[in-house]
Amino acid sequence: MKLYELRAFGLENLQLSERPTPEPQPHEALVRLRAVSLNYRDLLTIQGKYNPRMKLPRVPVSDGAGEVVSVGSAVTSWKPGDRVVIPFMPDWLEGPPETAKSATALGGEVDGLLREFAAIRADALLPIPNHLSFEEASTLPCAAVTAWNGLFVSGNLQPGQTLLLLGTGGVSLFGLQFGHLAGATIILTSSNEAKMEQARALGAHHTINYRTTPDWEKEVLKITGGHGVDLTLEVGGAGTLARTLRSTRPGGQVSLIGILTGGEGDVKLGQILHKAIKVHGIYVGSREMFVRMNQAIGQHRLKPVIDRVFSFADTPEAVRHLESGRHFGKIVIRID
Repeated sequence: MKLYELRAFGLENLQLSERPTPEPQPHEALVRLRAVSLNYRDLLTIQGKYNPRMKLPRVPVSDGAGEVVSVGSAVTSWKPGDRVVIPFMPDWLEGPPETAKSATALGGEVDGLLREFAAIRADALLPIPNHLSFEEASTLPCAAVTAWNGLFVSGNLQPGQTLLLLGTGGVSLFGLQFGHLAGATIILTSSNEAKMEQARALGAHHTINYRTTPDWEKEVLKITGGHGVDLTLEVGGAGTLARTLRSTRPGGQVSLIGILTGGEGDVKLGQILHKAIKVHGIYVGSREMFVRMNQAIGQHRLKPVIDRVFSFADTPEAVRHLESGRHFGKIVIRID
């Protein structure tokens, strides 16, 4: 089978290669990957910033969808031709996160899905919602499940509450779509006027340009009548957390997800303590969360936002497009 493997850190070292097609073990299914999508984590991995001690070579990219081509001797739940999407952590089926489950995150300590075939434990796979293509389904495992967890599992978002979203990356856009379905009032920040216009078309009620309004937390408080928001999907990290805390109402919650502005910095604990803010770390989610999310996606026939689809041969260009930050929506690679 053909695949891309990272032989040393740096995009110039992401090389097209070949390995034997895997044989499914008794409890596995062999999946022919039809599409994968990129996350910021994949860019950091390729650059050597996600885990500088990662053992190489490594096949990157966590998110993918395809069709079953064969199954192991003990598998009865899938058959050849079934359309499936693969969870970010195949061993996290349900329950709370655990170290052993996290260790199965694809494209991290184990090979990812930037390849033609993958043997995956059969009980981890999920059916693709009928109205979605392989390309659309490939966007779900990381960004969508993370947003779902941050909003509804850990965040307990309720209709009529106010939701703050930072930027227009994959998690934030899924948060916008899910929050809109849930009946939340949505405030979104961005530095790009065209992207803010697109976000408003998707259901954002208020947008704030953080370049022209650097003290954007003051605008959030103004919009909310001085109260602050109920919930934030905090994807920025250390560089935005202080402003997010000032934007949050007493008793509100921050679902802490990303490190776009860095993973280390000074945070004044008084904001958390005196306002009794709950800060909940989010690391994607379980298969059980994925199932519930897909039920909602199917019921509302929600379509993921895709910026551009690249061919397998143009994978390096897809990564460069992600690095540029020009995209609005997910970047997908079709494995044809």
